[in-house]
Amino acid sequence: MQPSRRGAKIAVAAFVALAALLGLNAYVTGRETKGAEVTVTGGRILELPGGAMQVVERGPRQASPIVLIHCFTCAIDWWDGMMPRLARDHRVIAVDLLGHGGSEKPTSGYGMEDQAELVAGALARLGVRRATVVGHSLGGIVATALAEIAPELVGRLVIVDEAPVNDGYGAHLPLTATLTFTPVVGEALWRVMPDSAISDGLGVAFASGYDVPDSFVDDFRRLTYSSYDSSPEAEDAYTDAMPLDARLRRTGTPLLVIFGAEEQIYDPEEALAAYSRMGAETRLVAGAGHSPNVERPALTAALVERFARSPGDGSNIRPKGR
Repeated sequence: MQPSRRGAKIAVAAFVALAALLGLNAYVTGRETKGAEVTVTGGRILELPGGAMQVVERGPRQASPIVLIHCFTCAIDWWDGMMPRLARDHRVIAVDLLGHGGSEKPTSGYGMEDQAELVAGALARLGVRRATVVGHSLGGIVATALAEIAPELVGRLVIVDEAPVNDGYGAHLPLTATLTFTPVVGEALWRVMPDSAISDGLGVAFASGYDVPDSFVDDFRRLTYSSYDSSPEAEDAYTDAMPLDARLRRTGTPLLVIFGAEEQIYDPEEALAAYSRMGAETRLVAGAGHSPNVERPALTAALVERFARSPGDGSNIRPKGR
């Protein structure tokens, strides 16, 4: 056999072997699951019909409740800077969404309504009603779904850095993050991604130059590929079916929207202007990017607390067309 033909056959065999390995890795990685575990001080696991959820409670049990729902790839500890202030005068409940933090990580169940049902089950188990529900980014979508399916649980709603519609707000992610959602390639990258790449990817969630805490990289490492890959698709399916602003108008829940002025994913001024036209109360936080709850926690907590204490139960959201 001529050397060139032998080399070509070896190359083909190597390619086939590599493709088989990548396919096997995608199959195995995409079916990985993890059970629930306590990952934060004071955390506890609630066994619920939709899965096991980690929750943390702070503050006086009889005080008015504030519920905190984190962002995509995040966990309870993203609220650490805000919780001590809020817990002085409120009963504060923070949750890990399914697939995140210490909550269970199955292969499915990541729809926005599914996540909201799980949160509703946890709040019902804890005896919480008419709470001020604060949702950061993806958490804002889940909080909206919660207001739709269980309006008796949501007295007021705070959305932190989530645009009212999918289109026209300049949403973008780094190339490396985009590749992780590509079939087969994404699962391969998942296996070899160094902490530095995770930290760089998380940087978009803050103002440029922000030093991403190592604990947030640990939160990312706790995800499975299924929970990572499924959540954005579920969010898109939910908002494609009906945009967030239309859903919020339909609920009529009193609404405060907070955006960081140095937001890198959306145009904060355009997003706030759209919310303002709905009648929502809006606030722009200087010196913060996509996560003012982390970057400016004292100020963000003060805004949430003031809104939670504001008089009246009437909605500030105008129905569409008015």
